[in-house]
Amino acid sequence: METRNEIRFILNGQEVRRKGVRAAETLLDFLRLEQRMTGTKEGCAEGDCGACTVLVGRLSEGALVYEPVNACIRFLATVDGCHVVTVEHLRGADGSLHPVQRAMVEHHGSQCGFCTPGIVMALYALWMRVPEPSVTQIETALQGNLCRCTGYAPIIRAAQAVGAVGDPLEAERAAVKTRLEQLKDGARVAIEDGFLPGDLDDFAAVYADFPEATIVAGATDVGLWVTKFLRDIGPAIFIGHLDELRRIGKGAAGLLIGAGVSYEEALEEVSGAYPHLGPYLSRIAGWQVRGMGTIGGNIANGSPIGDMPPALIALGAQLVLRRGKTRREMPLEDYFIEYGEQDRHEGEFVEAVMLPVRAGEWIDAAYKVSKRRDEDISAVACGISIRLEGEVIAEARIAFGGMAGTPKRAEAAEAALVGEAFGEEAFDAAVEALALDFSPLTDWRASAEYRMTVARNLLRRFWAEEGAGEVAQLVREGQL
Repeated sequence: METRNEIRFILNGQEVRRKGVRAAETLLDFLRLEQRMTGTKEGCAEGDCGACTVLVGRLSEGALVYEPVNACIRFLATVDGCHVVTVEHLRGADGSLHPVQRAMVEHHGSQCGFCTPGIVMALYALWMRVPEPSVTQIETALQGNLCRCTGYAPIIRAAQAVGAVGDPLEAERAAVKTRLEQLKDGARVAIEDGFLPGDLDDFAAVYADFPEATIVAGATDVGLWVTKFLRDIGPAIFIGHLDELRRIGKGAAGLLIGAGVSYEEALEEVSGAYPHLGPYLSRIAGWQVRGMGTIGGNIANGSPIGDMPPALIALGAQLVLRRGKTRREMPLEDYFIEYGEQDRHEGEFVEAVMLPVRAGEWIDAAYKVSKRRDEDISAVACGISIRLEGEVIAEARIAFGGMAGTPKRAEAAEAALVGEAFGEEAFDAAVEALALDFSPLTDWRASAEYRMTVARNLLRRFWAEEGAGEVAQLVREGQL
């Protein structure tokens, strides 16, 4: 395979060719320190505050798609073949303020101004997709942007006021798309201490040769290794650009989700097949992190507080692992062995996750409990799937994150439900059985007592929402 040793991308309107890139170099440092584009701010350096938000456009299935990203944890190498747009590039037709910027001024959406560029970029990304968004859409787009001054109401009014006035920058996108198509050569990119494989087979080959390498997909976790822990991540293999890993396919067996599919990319297909996962996915992090973070990465790193494994385990998900040309499958729950240890062989990587087609009548739920409602790590996450035969519980799959050293099924609670009538008495027994399944730890996110109380209450909540009682009826009618 052809190899080149420079990354190539478009920054606003200029093409950049950069040699000597190191794996740990962030896009934010490149913009501020090398390009002196200081409109993009550094606040938290962990993808939490949104002050560093920029847009990254890439070719996807022949279309040019822009995502808001946190430049502080986005590695420079990963923008190869992309269009990076910073706040400096925004402008009106006559070179004055862009309509989004003007609305922020007119509706007093800025006070100290530190967070404003990131907010403007997030709102611009939303406006590109939805010219006249609802309040809910605006609030969702701003989940990843923190402001300590305005209380957000003026920002929401500004977003509502922009309207479908037309984007002065829209005319340039056809030219940008052509330029990106010219940059896309399918070559392997060799940086100072890592690689961007040319395709999926090349990734498998490179990782087999360098099994000690750090695999970087969305970098929402690995980025913090660099910015917070000052870790050396080289050699690194960057895989976020591989289209083969960013596909979702429907088949007779179920829904196959490539390991590189982001939360945002998965939202429509996954919530279409499993409606309860729509609100759940929207609770994960903020828009910027959902656009970068991947389903496969959340699984592969094996964190006991990963958001996706409990919900997917409850659905009976299967994992596809690959080493070289060899693949193997396993139930997702079997991948997690103990804290920090997963069933993944040397040189083997997560290629996809399969959500199987299920027969029968299933009732599903997924819950996330965190200190902040939006953009926060879970103290407890839970997935529940119950199969009924008439009024009897024929099968129960309940999984928790944050309750043990790995994402784990509540087998005693499941056993308390199976064979019983779908009623409050069965769930009371399951609540008591949780003490046989878990002995939670206390850490800065939550105490052991709190976690056990939450887990028990989530089972009670499931019955309250899905049962035949008055509370469930009020929930279904939207009155509670």
